[in-house]
Amino acid sequence: MASLSATVGKLRLANPTILAAGVLGMTAEQMLEALKGGAAAVVTKSIGLKGADGHPNPTMVETVTGYLNCMGLPNPGIDNFKSEVEGVVKRDGIVIGSVYAKDAKGFATLARKMESYGASAVELNLSCPHAAGLGAEIGSSPARVENVTRAVKKAVDIPVFPKLTPNVQRIAELALAAERGRADGIVAINTLKAMAILPEAAMPVLSNAYGGYSGPGIKPVGVRCVYEIAGEVDIPIIGVGGICSGRDAVEYMMAGAAAVQIGSAVAAHGPGVFAKVCAEIEGFMNANGYKKISDLVGAARGGK
Repeated sequence: MASLSATVGKLRLANPTILAAGVLGMTAEQMLEALKGGAAAVVTKSIGLKGADGHPNPTMVETVTGYLNCMGLPNPGIDNFKSEVEGVVKRDGIVIGSVYAKDAKGFATLARKMESYGASAVELNLSCPHAAGLGAEIGSSPARVENVTRAVKKAVDIPVFPKLTPNVQRIAELALAAERGRADGIVAINTLKAMAILPEAAMPVLSNAYGGYSGPGIKPVGVRCVYEIAGEVDIPIIGVGGICSGRDAVEYMMAGAAAVQIGSAVAAHGPGVFAKVCAEIEGFMNANGYKKISDLVGAARGGK
Protein backbone atom coordinates (compact mmCIF):
# COMPACT_ATOMS: atom_id res chain seq x y z
CA MET A 1 0.00 0.00 0.00
CA ALA A 2 1.16 3.51 -0.80
CA SER A 3 2.25 5.86 1.99
CA LEU A 4 0.69 9.34 1.93
CA SER A 5 3.07 11.00 4.41
CA ALA A 6 4.69 14.13 2.97
CA THR A 7 7.58 16.39 3.88
CA VAL A 8 7.96 20.09 3.10
CA GLY A 9 11.33 21.09 4.47
CA LYS A 10 11.10 20.64 8.26
CA LEU A 11 7.32 20.24 8.13
CA ARG A 12 6.21 16.61 8.43
CA LEU A 13 2.65 15.89 7.29
CA ALA A 14 0.45 12.81 7.60
CA ASN A 15 -0.73 13.41 4.03
CA PRO A 16 0.00 15.99 1.32
CA THR A 17 -3.20 18.09 1.67
CA ILE A 18 -3.38 21.44 3.46
CA LEU A 19 -6.24 23.91 3.94
CA ALA A 20 -5.44 27.02 1.88
CA ALA A 21 -5.55 30.52 3.36
CA GLY A 22 -8.85 32.38 3.23
CA VAL A 23 -11.18 29.38 3.54
CA LEU A 24 -12.26 28.13 6.99
CA GLY A 25 -9.22 29.83 8.47
CA MET A 26 -10.78 32.55 10.61
CA THR A 27 -11.60 30.57 13.78
CA ALA A 28 -10.23 27.56 15.63
CA GLU A 29 -13.54 25.75 15.10
CA GLN A 30 -13.35 26.20 11.34
CA MET A 31 -9.75 25.04 11.15
CA LEU A 32 -10.50 22.00 13.30
CA GLU A 33 -13.31 21.11 10.89
CA ALA A 34 -10.79 21.06 8.05
CA LEU A 35 -8.48 18.81 10.05
CA LYS A 36 -11.39 16.54 10.91
CA GLY A 37 -12.19 16.42 7.20
CA GLY A 38 -8.76 15.00 6.44
CA ALA A 39 -6.38 17.96 6.00
CA ALA A 40 -2.90 17.33 7.38
CA ALA A 41 -2.44 21.01 8.24
CA VAL A 42 -4.31 24.30 8.02
CA VAL A 43 -3.33 27.77 6.85
CA THR A 44 -5.01 30.60 8.74
CA LYS A 45 -6.78 33.55 7.21
CA SER A 46 -4.17 36.19 6.35
CA ILE A 47 -3.65 38.26 9.49
CA GLY A 48 -2.26 41.80 9.77
CA LEU A 49 -0.87 43.96 12.55
CA LYS A 50 -4.26 45.61 13.05
CA GLY A 51 -7.80 44.49 12.38
CA ALA A 52 -9.34 45.34 9.01
CA ASP A 53 -12.86 45.29 7.61
CA GLY A 54 -11.86 44.62 4.01
CA HIS A 55 -13.84 45.87 1.03
CA PRO A 56 -17.59 46.50 1.17
CA ASN A 57 -19.99 44.07 -0.48
CA PRO A 58 -20.34 42.67 -3.06
CA THR A 59 -17.03 40.88 -2.57
CA MET A 60 -17.74 37.46 -4.08
CA VAL A 61 -19.20 36.15 -7.32
CA GLU A 62 -19.36 32.59 -8.62
CA THR A 63 -18.31 31.93 -12.22
CA VAL A 64 -18.72 28.86 -14.42
CA THR A 65 -15.30 27.54 -13.41
CA GLY A 66 -14.59 29.12 -10.04
CA TYR A 67 -14.95 32.20 -7.89
CA LEU A 68 -14.02 35.87 -7.99
CA ASN A 69 -13.43 37.61 -4.67
CA CYS A 70 -12.24 40.99 -3.50
CA MET A 71 -12.44 40.44 0.25
CA GLY A 72 -9.65 42.94 0.88
CA LEU A 73 -7.96 40.97 3.67
CA PRO A 74 -10.56 41.36 6.47
CA ASN A 75 -9.16 40.04 9.77
CA PRO A 76 -9.23 40.70 13.54
CA GLY A 77 -5.56 41.66 13.84
CA ILE A 78 -2.72 39.56 15.21
CA ASP A 79 -3.28 40.34 18.90
CA ASN A 80 -6.87 39.14 18.69
CA PHE A 81 -5.95 35.96 16.84
CA LYS A 82 -3.93 34.23 19.55
CA SER A 83 -6.79 32.13 20.91
CA GLU A 84 -7.69 30.86 17.43
CA VAL A 85 -4.20 29.50 16.74
CA GLU A 86 -3.85 28.11 20.26
CA GLY A 87 -7.28 26.48 19.97
CA VAL A 88 -6.00 24.35 17.09
CA VAL A 89 -2.52 23.72 18.48
CA LYS A 90 -3.86 22.39 21.79
CA ARG A 91 -5.73 19.76 19.77
CA ASP A 92 -2.41 18.79 18.13
CA GLY A 93 -3.29 20.47 14.84
CA ILE A 94 -0.56 21.77 12.55
CA VAL A 95 -1.11 25.48 11.91
CA ILE A 96 0.61 27.55 9.24
CA GLY A 97 0.08 31.21 10.08
CA SER A 98 -0.62 33.42 7.05
CA VAL A 99 0.49 37.03 7.52
CA TYR A 100 0.54 40.23 5.49
CA ALA A 101 2.12 43.64 6.03
CA LYS A 102 3.35 46.70 4.17
CA ASP A 103 7.04 46.13 4.87
CA ALA A 104 9.62 43.61 6.06
CA LYS A 105 9.50 44.83 9.66
CA GLY A 106 5.75 44.26 9.82
CA PHE A 107 6.06 40.77 8.36
CA ALA A 108 8.77 39.89 10.91
CA THR A 109 6.66 41.14 13.83
CA LEU A 110 3.66 39.13 12.70
CA ALA A 111 5.73 35.99 12.14
CA ARG A 112 7.21 36.20 15.65
CA LYS A 113 3.74 36.41 17.14
CA MET A 114 2.47 33.48 15.08
CA GLU A 115 5.46 31.46 16.27
CA SER A 116 4.76 32.40 19.90
CA TYR A 117 1.14 31.27 19.49
CA GLY A 118 2.33 27.82 18.44
CA ALA A 119 2.23 27.98 14.62
CA SER A 120 4.40 25.29 13.01
CA ALA A 121 5.26 27.51 10.02
CA VAL A 122 4.45 30.92 8.60
CA GLU A 123 3.14 31.74 5.12
CA LEU A 124 3.95 35.21 3.75
CA ASN A 125 1.08 36.70 1.75
CA LEU A 126 3.05 38.42 -1.00
CA SER A 127 0.39 37.78 -3.61
CA CYS A 128 -3.13 39.02 -2.79
CA PRO A 129 -4.23 40.85 -5.98
CA HIS A 130 -6.92 43.14 -4.52
CA ALA A 131 -5.46 45.00 -1.51
CA ALA A 132 -3.81 48.36 -2.20
CA GLY A 133 -0.19 48.59 -1.07
CA LEU A 134 -0.15 44.98 0.09
CA GLY A 135 0.14 41.45 -1.28
CA ALA A 136 1.06 41.39 -4.95
CA GLU A 137 2.01 45.08 -4.95
CA ILE A 138 4.90 44.07 -2.69
CA GLY A 139 5.38 40.56 -4.01
CA SER A 140 5.76 41.49 -7.67
CA SER A 141 9.26 42.81 -6.94
CA PRO A 142 12.00 40.16 -6.59
CA ALA A 143 14.04 42.53 -4.40
CA ARG A 144 11.15 43.03 -1.97
CA VAL A 145 10.35 39.31 -1.90
CA GLU A 146 13.95 38.61 -0.97
CA ASN A 147 14.09 41.34 1.66
CA VAL A 148 10.82 40.35 3.33
CA THR A 149 11.76 36.67 3.34
CA ARG A 150 15.20 37.36 4.77
CA ALA A 151 13.76 39.58 7.54
CA VAL A 152 11.25 36.93 8.58
CA LYS A 153 13.87 34.18 8.54
CA LYS A 154 15.98 36.24 10.95
CA ALA A 155 12.98 36.72 13.22
CA VAL A 156 11.72 33.14 13.62
CA ASP A 157 12.91 29.55 13.87
CA ILE A 158 9.86 27.95 12.23
CA PRO A 159 9.74 27.33 8.46
CA VAL A 160 8.96 30.34 6.25
CA PHE A 161 6.91 29.90 3.06
CA PRO A 162 6.41 32.96 0.79
CA LYS A 163 3.20 32.68 -1.25
CA LEU A 164 3.85 34.01 -4.75
CA THR A 165 1.67 35.84 -7.24
CA PRO A 166 1.11 34.45 -10.74
CA ASN A 167 0.33 37.97 -12.02
CA VAL A 168 3.87 38.56 -13.27
CA GLN A 169 5.75 37.72 -16.45
CA ARG A 170 8.07 35.16 -14.84
CA ILE A 171 7.15 33.71 -11.45
CA ALA A 172 10.42 31.78 -11.23
CA GLU A 173 12.25 35.08 -10.66
CA LEU A 174 10.18 35.61 -7.52
CA ALA A 175 10.88 32.05 -6.38
CA LEU A 176 14.61 32.54 -6.86
CA ALA A 177 14.41 35.75 -4.84
CA ALA A 178 12.63 33.90 -2.03
CA GLU A 179 15.31 31.20 -2.14
CA ARG A 180 18.03 33.86 -1.86
CA GLY A 181 16.16 35.17 1.18
CA ARG A 182 16.52 31.66 2.70
CA ALA A 183 12.88 30.60 2.36
CA ASP A 184 12.17 27.05 3.49
CA GLY A 185 9.72 26.54 0.66
CA ILE A 186 7.48 28.25 -1.89
CA VAL A 187 3.68 28.38 -2.07
CA ALA A 188 2.40 28.77 -5.65
CA ILE A 189 0.01 30.19 -6.62
CA ASN A 190 -2.42 32.79 -5.30
CA THR A 191 -5.45 33.97 -7.26
CA LEU A 192 -5.34 35.52 -10.73
CA LYS A 193 -6.32 39.18 -11.02
CA ALA A 194 -9.68 39.24 -12.80
CA MET A 195 -13.11 40.87 -12.93
CA ALA A 196 -16.74 40.39 -13.92
CA ILE A 197 -19.23 42.90 -15.36
CA LEU A 198 -23.00 42.90 -14.92
CA PRO A 199 -24.26 43.86 -18.41
CA GLU A 200 -27.74 44.92 -17.23
CA ALA A 201 -26.21 47.50 -14.91
CA ALA A 202 -23.21 48.26 -17.13
CA MET A 203 -20.88 48.10 -14.14
CA PRO A 204 -18.41 45.76 -12.44
CA VAL A 205 -19.96 43.15 -10.18
CA LEU A 206 -17.39 43.46 -7.39
CA SER A 207 -17.24 46.58 -5.25
CA ASN A 208 -13.49 46.84 -5.89
CA ALA A 209 -13.99 46.19 -9.63
CA TYR A 210 -11.03 43.78 -9.65
CA GLY A 211 -10.76 40.59 -7.64
CA GLY A 212 -8.90 37.32 -7.39
CA TYR A 213 -10.00 34.39 -9.55
CA SER A 214 -9.80 30.94 -7.94
CA GLY A 215 -11.21 27.47 -8.55
CA PRO A 216 -10.83 24.78 -11.23
CA GLY A 217 -10.28 27.30 -14.03
CA ILE A 218 -6.86 28.35 -12.71
CA LYS A 219 -5.41 24.86 -12.24
CA PRO A 220 -3.50 24.79 -15.57
CA VAL A 221 -1.88 28.12 -14.63
CA GLY A 222 -0.91 26.82 -11.20
CA VAL A 223 0.55 23.61 -12.59
CA ARG A 224 2.58 25.57 -15.12
CA CYS A 225 3.90 27.91 -12.43
CA VAL A 226 4.95 25.02 -10.18
CA TYR A 227 6.66 23.34 -13.13
CA GLU A 228 8.61 26.52 -13.94
CA ILE A 229 9.60 27.13 -10.33
CA ALA A 230 10.70 23.52 -9.79
CA GLY A 231 13.11 23.87 -12.69
CA GLU A 232 14.97 26.72 -11.00
CA VAL A 233 14.90 26.35 -7.21
CA ASP A 234 16.05 23.61 -4.87
CA ILE A 235 13.56 24.28 -2.06
CA PRO A 236 10.18 22.52 -1.71
CA ILE A 237 7.03 23.82 -3.37
CA ILE A 238 3.46 23.70 -2.09
CA GLY A 239 1.10 23.77 -5.07
CA VAL A 240 -2.27 25.49 -4.87
CA GLY A 241 -4.94 26.54 -7.35
CA GLY A 242 -8.03 24.70 -8.55
CA ILE A 243 -7.38 21.34 -6.91
CA CYS A 244 -10.65 19.39 -6.63
CA SER A 245 -9.54 15.77 -7.03
CA GLY A 246 -6.68 13.40 -6.38
CA ARG A 247 -5.78 13.56 -10.04
CA ASP A 248 -5.47 17.36 -9.79
CA ALA A 249 -3.15 16.97 -6.81
CA VAL A 250 -1.05 14.38 -8.63
CA GLU A 251 -0.61 16.81 -11.55
CA TYR A 252 0.79 19.41 -9.17
CA MET A 253 3.10 16.91 -7.51
CA MET A 254 4.35 15.56 -10.81
CA ALA A 255 5.09 19.17 -11.81
CA GLY A 256 7.27 19.48 -8.70
CA ALA A 257 5.06 20.15 -5.66
CA ALA A 258 5.83 18.31 -2.41
CA ALA A 259 2.34 19.01 -1.04
CA VAL A 260 -0.82 20.83 -2.09
CA GLN A 261 -3.31 23.29 -0.65
CA ILE A 262 -7.05 23.15 -1.27
CA GLY A 263 -9.32 26.20 -1.01
CA SER A 264 -12.23 26.74 -3.38
CA ALA A 265 -13.09 23.04 -3.42
CA VAL A 266 -13.68 23.25 0.33
CA ALA A 267 -16.19 26.02 -0.24
CA ALA A 268 -17.90 23.99 -2.95
CA HIS A 269 -17.78 20.50 -1.41
CA GLY A 270 -17.13 20.91 2.31
CA PRO A 271 -14.21 19.83 4.51
CA GLY A 272 -14.60 16.18 3.51
CA VAL A 273 -12.90 17.05 0.22
CA PHE A 274 -9.51 16.48 1.89
CA ALA A 275 -10.25 12.84 2.68
CA LYS A 276 -11.68 12.41 -0.82
CA VAL A 277 -8.58 13.82 -2.49
CA CYS A 278 -6.29 11.71 -0.30
CA ALA A 279 -8.22 8.53 -1.13
CA GLU A 280 -7.97 9.34 -4.83
CA ILE A 281 -4.22 10.03 -4.57
CA GLU A 282 -3.74 6.72 -2.80
CA GLY A 283 -5.82 4.91 -5.42
CA PHE A 284 -3.73 6.41 -8.21
CA MET A 285 -0.48 5.49 -6.49
CA ASN A 286 -1.55 1.90 -5.86
CA ALA A 287 -2.76 1.50 -9.44
CA ASN A 288 0.43 2.91 -10.94
CA GLY A 289 3.14 1.50 -8.71
CA TYR A 290 4.05 4.58 -6.65
CA LYS A 291 5.03 3.69 -3.08
CA LYS A 292 5.41 7.12 -1.49
CA ILE A 293 4.53 10.76 -2.18
CA SER A 294 8.14 11.67 -2.91
CA ASP A 295 8.02 9.26 -5.86
CA LEU A 296 5.42 11.51 -7.45
CA VAL A 297 7.27 14.78 -6.87
CA GLY A 298 8.76 15.98 -10.14
CA ALA A 299 7.88 12.77 -11.97
CA ALA A 300 6.81 14.74 -15.06
CA ARG A 301 10.15 16.51 -15.17
CA GLY A 302 12.52 13.58 -14.81
CA GLY A 303 12.60 13.73 -11.01
CA LYS A 304 13.77 17.37 -10.74
